[in-house]
Amino acid sequence: MAPRFSWIEAHPTGIYLPSAGAWIDPVVPADRAIITHGHSDHARGGHRAVLATRETLAIMECRYGPQSGQALGYGEVIRIGDVDLRLVPAGHVLGSAQAVLERGGERVVVSGDYKRRPDPTCAPFEPVPCDVFVTEATFALPVFRHPPIGEEIARLLAAQQAQPDRAILIGAYALGKAQRVIAELRRHGYDRPLFIHGALQRLCDLYRELGVALGALLPISDLKPAALAGEIVLAPPSALNDRWSRRLPDPITAMASGWMRVRQRARQRGVEMPLIISDHADWDELTETIREIAPGEVWVTHGREDALVHWCRERQITARELALIGREDEDD
Repeated sequence: MAPRFSWIEAHPTGIYLPSAGAWIDPVVPADRAIITHGHSDHARGGHRAVLATRETLAIMECRYGPQSGQALGYGEVIRIGDVDLRLVPAGHVLGSAQAVLERGGERVVVSGDYKRRPDPTCAPFEPVPCDVFVTEATFALPVFRHPPIGEEIARLLAAQQAQPDRAILIGAYALGKAQRVIAELRRHGYDRPLFIHGALQRLCDLYRELGVALGALLPISDLKPAALAGEIVLAPPSALNDRWSRRLPDPITAMASGWMRVRQRARQRGVEMPLIISDHADWDELTETIREIAPGEVWVTHGREDALVHWCRERQITARELALIGREDEDD
């Protein structure tokens, strides 16, 4: 008799299903790739065939060009080789999914990246009981406990009202974070136009095409600095200290990331207003998710693996680290 879970293998370049000839989030081109979401540390170009949600395929096409892909709806079951696959929401970014894999009465859930907080731009995380849970560990240290996003948005809007002569420049990653910040501002009643860096335009347009309302978004290219006083501008983090930002009137520099919990990171980037807004589960959410799912084993990747493995073993949960390469390229 084959050992339990011998049908799924962890390699440095990804998780492999030998009998299906399929890889999950491989970092090198594969004949068949199951992609959990569109961030570049999980979704690469060059695969011969891709299985993913419709939204993830659209994001990959926006970033890498045409894909030979099969779109799967959440909950739709297909068989690849002798493995049944279905995708369920991960709550990370638009189209993000967990891969639920079943074979011979054994169930493995590969979570990809996930969060448990509500997000107006994507479907919420769906917990699936399983024998093995493959979890990320981006913020798997007790110091990482994210505040409610409403508190961070309120701080942002209060700063805008208190200093109307200054623009607010928010560094936000192009896929997921920028759109979430925009949608949360709208949800909290901010209905004025928002201004965006050109590098955010394509993905904001794609989110709209896929049904996510973002309101009025305008470029700043033709505006004089005085016209941007009191306005909110979003840009990729690389633009915060770039020549591009000099056109803004005495900007309050902000950054939206779970890493803003670490003051040294904020100082290194010259961030005046750290906004702790993360698209990953924090320490409490990671541990509560494991308790809720109650897997027999936990496989940990993508971050602070050792702390989460230790937490599991203290509770008599079998756990191990997966040494996958190429993660965190896109940060939070």
